Amino acid sequence: MAGLAASESIIVPDAKLEGAGIHVIVGEVTHIDPNEKKVTLGNGQALDYSKLFLGTGASPLMPPLPGNDLDGVVTLRGSEDAVKIKTLLSEKKPERLTFVGAGFITMEIASLLAKANEQMDIFIVELLDRPLPAMLDRDMAEGVSEYLTQKNIRLLTGRAVKKIIGTNGQVSGVELDTGEGIETDLVFINVGVKPNLQLAQAMGLEIGKFGIKVNPYQETSDPDILAGGDCVEKINLITGKPDAGCLRGPAVMQGRLAAKRLAGYNIPFPGVLNAGGCRMFDLVVTATGLTEEGARANGYDTVSAIVESRTKHGMIPGAKPWKIKLVFDRPTKKLIGGQIVSYGVGLAREIDAVSAFIMGGKTIEDLVVFTSACNPDISSEPSMEPITIAAEQALQKL
Repeated sequence: MAGLAASESIIVPDAKLEGAGIHVIVGEVTHIDPNEKKVTLGNGQALDYSKLFLGTGASPLMPPLPGNDLDGVVTLRGSEDAVKIKTLLSEKKPERLTFVGAGFITMEIASLLAKANEQMDIFIVELLDRPLPAMLDRDMAEGVSEYLTQKNIRLLTGRAVKKIIGTNGQVSGVELDTGEGIETDLVFINVGVKPNLQLAQAMGLEIGKFGIKVNPYQETSDPDILAGGDCVEKINLITGKPDAGCLRGPAVMQGRLAAKRLAGYNIPFPGVLNAGGCRMFDLVVTATGLTEEGARANGYDTVSAIVESRTKHGMIPGAKPWKIKLVFDRPTKKLIGGQIVSYGVGLAREIDAVSAFIMGGKTIEDLVVFTSACNPDISSEPSMEPITIAAEQALQKL
């Protein structure tokens, strides 16, 4: 939609798969018989299998709002949505856009469109009290809200869309639960996804709260049927509880591990940390594990610390501010979450180190002695390594 990539660039070409010895059939699967081990396609063709993998994905949630079927209401999910939105932008030349939900896809697309057309009025309506509520606590989101305001993106938090208003079948505005009205030309819906479970349910596979139940090796309740990606339920690595985990990283890894299982390896999927990130203009937000709010909702007694840092050593000109928040479980002192708000992608990659520390069960004491590679032009001072300082502060609070 921003003209930075073609829709076909995100799809593996059939020719590449065929060249690897994979036979590609484009069609809809209408029935699977697990007893006969047969897959039936819409054209009547039947395929036998010894092992089957389900990667049916998920579909965008469309809230039951009056007016959600109007022309100009679109979801933010796949390449088809992107092509549709690009066409609408080209044909209708909209001047006012409204986004419902302030998740990372909303924030990325809104900022890209605002950057492409500075005259466009963009509104984001979020039910909770901050943007990116699944990634950031309130104390980390405050700066993000201020930054977006400076970029002329109007963020309306603590509000819900009551209905979508139309004129002659075309979107013309939205009404909020506060009674406020927003004139708008297009409405973008991004409030979550639901797993595509029709085939799995028809086969009688065990279904969990968030999708198809699988064991650590991606096997379903039928050991000859494996599944992975957005259609399956994951386990949160920290809480041990079921989790949706609908992100690209877990889907890629589950596909790899399912292939290894079929090849005779027994490598279990460790669970999800829901690590992710997004870029809004020059601001980058990344997060992993539990937010402090999410941790407390799961019964954790937390201790946390926020550290203000900079992109370079103080003696080097051009340094930009960034900050990190680490969340620890107070009784065990284990790291259970991290959040970074930074200028530039490089510093945001430090979230991967936080993920590694969580997976390794590292504690406050472990991080107090963490020493990073450093160079004055690419990192802060060794005495000001943000992860170490956050651990120091958390230790003092204990």
